[in-house]
Amino acid sequence: MKKIIYRSEDRGKANYGWLDTKYSFSFANYYNPKMMNFGMLRVLNDDTVVPAMGFGTHPHDNMEIITLVLEGALEHKDSMGTGSVIYKDEVQVMSAGSGITHSEFNPSDKDAVKLFQIWIFPKEKNIKPRYDQKSFPISDRKNKLIPAVSGLNKEGSLYIHQDAEIYLGKF
Repeated sequence: MKKIIYRSEDRGKANYGWLDTKYSFSFANYYNPKMMNFGMLRVLNDDTVVPAMGFGTHPHDNMEIITLVLEGALEHKDSMGTGSVIYKDEVQVMSAGSGITHSEFNPSDKDAVKLFQIWIFPKEKNIKPRYDQKSFPISDRKNKLIPAVSGLNKEGSLYIHQDAEIYLGKF
């Protein structure tokens, strides 16, 4: 098997004033035909959103969207009536399924929010949309990996509609 290494500095980058982001795959204004996805992994964005700004209401469908907040907080509102704030060390899963609209904003007026946004193609299309969120404190994952997101029904993890897993650890 041939190994291909993609360095962080080679990723797509954009700064929109309110959003400073690094794209691992083609996304928004960044297009690289050699970097469309990796298997079922479609998006791996490293985002920083300035205070009191964010992503206005926009649609998604047929995608498993995972958000990991690394610093700060991110406010989520969607067409299912879900409204929540995702804090540091929390993970959000949104199964967009047959269609959903949502917005994400930094609720702080002074601190930026840093996050990873991950999109995974689902194994089933047009499922009923759903939302879930869970805290994964550093004390629970110190010097070990724990399953945070899984389509394999791993105990304690958030479920996604794909045979994929995301583990968290603090080493």
